[in-house]
Amino acid sequence: MPSDRTFVTELSTALGATGAPLEQLMGALVPPPAFSDLAPEEWTRLVRLFLDGAHSEEFRQGWANGRAFLLADDALAGRRPRRVEWTGGRRPPGDEVVPADLRIDHVYLVSCKYQSRILHNPSPARLVEGLLSNAPVGDARDWYARIAPEEYQELYEACLDSSGGAGLPMFAMSLNPAQRRQLSARLTAGWPSGAERAYGRLCRAVAERTADAWRRNIAHSSAEIVLWRLLRIGSVPYFVLGSGAAGPVRLRIDTPWDWRRSFRLRRLEVEAEQGGQPRIAWSALCERRRGDGEQVVQGHVEIRWSHGRFRQPPEAKVYLDSAHERVPGYHLL
Repeated sequence: MPSDRTFVTELSTALGATGAPLEQLMGALVPPPAFSDLAPEEWTRLVRLFLDGAHSEEFRQGWANGRAFLLADDALAGRRPRRVEWTGGRRPPGDEVVPADLRIDHVYLVSCKYQSRILHNPSPARLVEGLLSNAPVGDARDWYARIAPEEYQELYEACLDSSGGAGLPMFAMSLNPAQRRQLSARLTAGWPSGAERAYGRLCRAVAERTADAWRRNIAHSSAEIVLWRLLRIGSVPYFVLGSGAAGPVRLRIDTPWDWRRSFRLRRLEVEAEQGGQPRIAWSALCERRRGDGEQVVQGHVEIRWSHGRFRQPPEAKVYLDSAHERVPGYHLL
């Protein structure tokens, strides 16, 4: 079940596309006719959250974005939708590459991104070896244990020396899920004495070796396709509605066919960076096909444990650092 904030932003965005005032919509006992798939308990939850007032800003932002989508020439162009479907945070059953939260009139796919710069959150192996494709990953072991086994074990031993190793195995790669939770709970307050420097060595090793491996795999593949996957340039056009530090985010996203008509990739670069966790920077230099000029898009990847130190195998969070209007293939509504 999505969090209250996600629930509010996604559904208020959908409601804004109907064109009706938000207070009028929230005063109804049932959702608008276009929302025929919305369960009664979901509508009751939304109305309760509206009346509670804790998410009034999220309601306002979402409705305004939906309203802008209704009026935009590149979107509904003033035509009120007949059918609005909400995915409800459910994982897509197939190899869907478009991160759609809403589908309008069976055609318009909308991704809601409120105060988030994250493009992907895959396993490091899927990013580095699978290059963000949907193909199965051959080795799904803990990335730290794979890419920097000595540094990982050194950190593990430093934690055991300081916190005690009762009930834990000798080797970090032998930790089972229950033991991971046990160790993570011991480290909630921070790294014990001697472990912080070991963690720094692990971060440097993971960043450098991950960047090297990612760079090699890109060289043996298509850098253009990798960039499309990074930017979520999918096989069908879709829209992103949300908010960022600078205000509303309202975008139409190209397909690869559209992108190639407008841009040519010159190079895609990957470099290890220093940071509080293993961090890899990526950047792409693109040339406009019509007229002079180049465009650079930048981002970074943070490889870190999910839900706390050692708690779960590390994940790779892919961030977009460039402003949305500077991204090749992203168009402001």
